[in-house]
Amino acid sequence: MLISIRIDNFALVDHLDLELGQGLSVLTGETGAGKSIILDAIDVVLGGKASNRMIRNGETKAIVEATFHSNSNLEAWLDEQELDSFHDGTVICSRDLTFKKGNFRSRSRVNGVIVNKQVITALRDRLLEITVQGETGELFATATQRDLLDAYGGKKLLSQRKLVTEAFVEMDNAHQALIARRQSEQQRLQRLDLLKHQIKELNSIHLRDADELEQLEIESDRLTHVVELQQLSYQAYNLLYQSETEENATADILGKAEAVLIDMANYDKELTSILEMVQGALNQIVEAGHQIHSYGSSLEGDPDRLEEVEERIRTLKRICRKYGPSLGEVIKYHQGLKEELVQLESNERSIEELEAEYEQINTKTLDLCQKLTALRTAAASKLEKQLTSELKPLGMEKVQFECRLTPTKPTITGCDQIEYYFSPNPGEDLQPLAMTASGGEMSRFLLALKSCFSGTQVDPKTLIFDEIDAGVSGKVAQAIAHKLHKLSLQHQVICVTHQPLVAAMADNHFRVSKHLTKGDKDVKDIRTIVKITPLHEQNARRDELAELTGGHSATEALAFADSLLEKASKEKKTINI
Repeated sequence: MLISIRIDNFALVDHLDLELGQGLSVLTGETGAGKSIILDAIDVVLGGKASNRMIRNGETKAIVEATFHSNSNLEAWLDEQELDSFHDGTVICSRDLTFKKGNFRSRSRVNGVIVNKQVITALRDRLLEITVQGETGELFATATQRDLLDAYGGKKLLSQRKLVTEAFVEMDNAHQALIARRQSEQQRLQRLDLLKHQIKELNSIHLRDADELEQLEIESDRLTHVVELQQLSYQAYNLLYQSETEENATADILGKAEAVLIDMANYDKELTSILEMVQGALNQIVEAGHQIHSYGSSLEGDPDRLEEVEERIRTLKRICRKYGPSLGEVIKYHQGLKEELVQLESNERSIEELEAEYEQINTKTLDLCQKLTALRTAAASKLEKQLTSELKPLGMEKVQFECRLTPTKPTITGCDQIEYYFSPNPGEDLQPLAMTASGGEMSRFLLALKSCFSGTQVDPKTLIFDEIDAGVSGKVAQAIAHKLHKLSLQHQVICVTHQPLVAAMADNHFRVSKHLTKGDKDVKDIRTIVKITPLHEQNARRDELAELTGGHSATEALAFADSLLEKASKEKKTINI
């Protein structure tokens, strides 16, 4: 519920503090008095369109602040948005409009915290609804009509719609996975063929270790130069151990040196270490000579083995150029190919599996959609009866209304296109709402629709109507007054009206008027301001109703106003029972 609104320098309002109450509140006054300015301010503070023209002439800043009663659901939502609520159970929304040096800026706050357009719009939907005659285009959209029907159907229908939404998302994901799988199948098969070919090629080579190529190249050099190695090993043997020439071998020379050092050591023990060094060298030379002799004896030419080694080297180098560059990297690549092949063959879900899963989810979704359609059909039948009943007292005795459901492909909201058909006049065929209703008829349609929804909303909202009774009189105006009062039993209702019959039913009555003021410094500085006067006294309300009647003498107008107030008092008691 809207508790109060404070306005500073907004349009023609210099300063206004307005406290509102429960029930039905009406704003009355002459045409052009500024009644709609108040509604514009409420619209702006909750995210409505704003411009620098809304700032009072001569000022650079306008402020609108609205205070609302909170509720448990709203408190939970505020917590989700990390917006702290006040301890007194209120929510304060404010908006600053500034225009300086040609720059316009707007800033919204909730409980003192700056918020963006998305947050304030979401909050608006939880706090109030504004109905302005001629601005009903949104209701013509089939999506809006569907959402209204679903809300009218209540928790069971909305729960079913949520199940449909979840199932459709699951089905869509499965469908996308299937499409992607089909699109990738050709590439997958091509990749499988390539993997198998490369693995077969690498398997046939029987790769062993990363050092094989280096070892084979060493063996190839040995086999290629076997004759040279034999000759050189024989030469080294002669030089080291046994010479076939007149020259002494190294072992002979060291043997003679050893004998000399033994004699010397007999006289000087300090030479023992040198003797040991020579003896060690002699032993190593002798061992080296034996080993080189053995090596040379073992050398043997083997052309077949040499060809085998060179062929293996050629094969490994070719593989390295293709998959390498090193043999170690080829072996690593080979292992990776085998792992990828296993994954593609065993872990990849087949198209058949995905198709079966999609069909299963599709069947589940269609079943949920059918149940949703059944609930919508029942809700549509109920809405048709109730809305027709609500419209008949509003000057539409022969009205026809139908909520048509047309089957469609499954979507996130079900398998139904929903459209409202309307015929306000006898003998006229039902037509889509957007093609049929006039401005006045749409206003009454909206009022009747609000009446249908008044009992379905968990958290009551503030409902605002701007001249919804324009263009009607007499019996219809009285019926509108009844509807508004009935709505006000569950919601706070604020209405701008020119109808005395509607104003008489108000629980709170405010007169809106324009006044001229003079500036403090210049008497020629005349300004226009809008003021709102609460009409608490019975006489004040009677005078205002008398002004609204028009066309009567003062005495007749006052008498008529008294009768309206008396009749309204009785009717409210009857409605409240």
